[in-house]
Amino acid sequence: MKYLAWLLKAAIFFTLFAFALNNQHEVTVHFFFGTAWGAPLVLVVLAAFAIGLLVGALGMVPRWWKHRAEALRARRDPGVAPTTTHGL
Repeated sequence: MKYLAWLLKAAIFFTLFAFALNNQHEVTVHFFFGTAWGAPLVLVVLAAFAIGLLVGALGMVPRWWKHRAEALRARRDPGVAPTTTHGL
């Protein structure tokens, strides 16, 4: 089973590597106010993915803080029921 997992990881890596090699053409991303950024397509895709991960993680931070505060409160007062409703 361990070898199958490594084989799957290797296949994913080589697929992404081939994607990167096939997308080295220069592209231009136009921003607001006439600014532009020129880079290889694979870097633009990677940057968009990284920004998406960052925005998604930042969007989850308030909920993480809320759950952490409730867990700390529950650890201090085990008899108190949680105050959140999960059926929003």
